[in-house]
Amino acid sequence: MKSASSFLVVVAIVGGLQTTRATTVIPPSFDQLVDQAEAIFQGSVTDVRSQWAGEGSQKQIVSYVTFKVEDSLKGNTGASYTLRMYGGTVGEDSMGISDAPTFKVGDRDIVFVENNGSQAIPLVGIMYGRFHVKRNQSGQDIVARNEGEFVRNVASLGREMEAATAANPAEPAMTTDAFKAAVKSKLQAAQ
Repeated sequence: MKSASSFLVVVAIVGGLQTTRATTVIPPSFDQLVDQAEAIFQGSVTDVRSQWAGEGSQKQIVSYVTFKVEDSLKGNTGASYTLRMYGGTVGEDSMGISDAPTFKVGDRDIVFVENNGSQAIPLVGIMYGRFHVKRNQSGQDIVARNEGEFVRNVASLGREMEAATAANPAEPAMTTDAFKAAVKSKLQAAQ
């Protein structure tokens, strides 16, 4: 019986992954990221916990990613904030959505959150709603996209990466302070 149920889980995972690969996410512009987000904050991942949820055909793995909030830019985040995301690993079983961001303890990020708890990946534009905070050689915190490409200006967000970097590849990576100032400016302009 156990091998039959394991087989069904594998079929469900493979079937689900094939469906998710067919999904295309259009990169949101900076304005769309800010406008659609219910919460925007910079934080450090303090815990990632995955578990089974649901029953029968609705059984799936979900992960809870907890951040220590360092700077809340939009929404009521409190001192810590937990994202509920589809996917993760429990024992030998793994589930996930291709191109969805994965988090680990110690990650430093700026995230644009929408529909937390009710959306499979509760970030605006899935992977496009997560920005890594990295330290450069000068000791400054700079911003990188989920894929690792440095953000050089907010106007490049929502465009094809090749076109954005070809426009001015010598432009320096954007600092977290400049990035967050752009978010705050957009929020103030919307009021």
